[in-house]
Order: sequence, then structure tokens, then C-alpha cells
Amino acid sequence: MFCSYSLFLSRLRSRRFDDSTLRILELFPASKDATSLADVKSSFSELLRFESLSIIRETAEKTDDQKLLVIEFLVRAFALVGDIESCLALRYEALNFRVLKSFNQPWLQVSHAEWLNFAEHSLHAGFFSIAIKAYEQALSSLQQSDTANYTSHGSFKHTEVIEKINRLKDHALNLSGSHSVQALTSDYLKKKVTERSRKISSSCTRKFTASTLFRNGIRNYNARKLHEYRSIGGVNQKVAQNPVL
Repeated sequence: MFCSYSLFLSRLRSRRFDDSTLRILELFPASKDATSLADVKSSFSELLRFESLSIIRETAEKTDDQKLLVIEFLVRAFALVGDIESCLALRYEALNFRVLKSFNQPWLQVSHAEWLNFAEHSLHAGFFSIAIKAYEQALSSLQQSDTANYTSHGSFKHTEVIEKINRLKDHALNLSGSHSVQALTSDYLKKKVTERSRKISSSCTRKFTASTLFRNGIRNYNARKLHEYRSIGGVNQKVAQNPVL
């Protein structure tokens, strides 16, 4: 594992963004010295997250095509180490970058199929808000496409695709709303449990204090009665010793 880690780090810092570098990530899970696959992937993920910051900064001076190639490499690398969040984040950035640049470079246009594919992956990963935005982008891409060349059959298919995307978007919205409600419910229940625990604790304290006061009161009452009894006993004893003639 250490050899693979060192080799990958070396190639990464040498800016070798190619398939041979990615192959290191494809092969390391089968390494015999990997005691825990989860720990190994976590180590590579942390390395990638740290190194990707400087790598992306360096692309500022590169051409648009070069930037996209670097991002594609990082996307694949994050996918191989199981860092789905970073993978989807970079994919989303790349897609939006292409949309921005496609006004002057039409070959960078993002098709609705690409947005749908990204939306599906985001939805399955639980990133509902990102999936919703991706479905909206898919609709926008589809509606902006040239429909002049559609046949009547093609136009019908076009409408079917729009309806399908809208259904998927509504599904994502429902999941997002349900997730939000569950989160709020969870927070509410946690607060109620905390409040109940505090009330029980306070009630127990009050009961303990009241019980202590009650026992002390009984003890004082008994002591007072005993004192009175002894006082009366002392007087009677004196009278008996000195009878009145």
C-alpha cells in the first residue's frame, strides 16, 4: 500500500495526468498488504483532496480543453477511491464550465443526456438539490436545441423526453422535501428528548429536596416531643421527691 501511495503521489506531483497514473488506483485494492480497503481509500482520498487544490489553481493559465482534461482526470481518480462527493462536485463544475464556454465554443455544449446522467448519479448519491439543478439544466438544454429538423415522430419523442425529465425532477423534489422533513423531525425529537431529560432531572431534584425537608421536619418534630416529654418527666420526679404537706 505504501509503495502504491508513494508512486501515485510522485506521479501526481509530476503532473502525470494519464491512464497509467489512474491504473495505480485501479490495482491497489487487490494489494495483499492492504489490511483495510476503507482505510486505504480514505488515505488516497485525503491525498487527492489536498493535491487537487493546487492542481486546479495551476489550470488558470491553461487552455479550456486542457482544463477539462485535468478535471476529467481528477473526476476519475476520485471515483476510483470512492470519494463520490468530490467526484460529483468536480463533474458539476466541469459541466457548468462547458456551458459557460459553449457560447463561443459550440463543441463544448452539454447535451441533455449528459445532464440526465449526472442528475441520476447525484440522485442516487443523495445530493437531491444538485440533482434538481441538473434536471433543470437538462430541460434547458433540450428546449434550446434546434427543433426545426424534428419530424412529427421526432417531435413526439422530444415531448416525451421533456415529460420524463419533469417527472424525474418532481421525484427529486419530493425526495428533497422528504429529506428536509426527516431532518427537521429528527432535530425536533432530539430537542424533545433533551427537554424531557432536563424535566425529569429537575423533577427528581425537587422530589429529593422535598423528601429531605419532610424527613428533617419529622426528625425535628420527634426531637421536640422527646424534649417536652423529658421536661415533663423531670418536673414530676421533683414533685415526687418533695411532696406538699
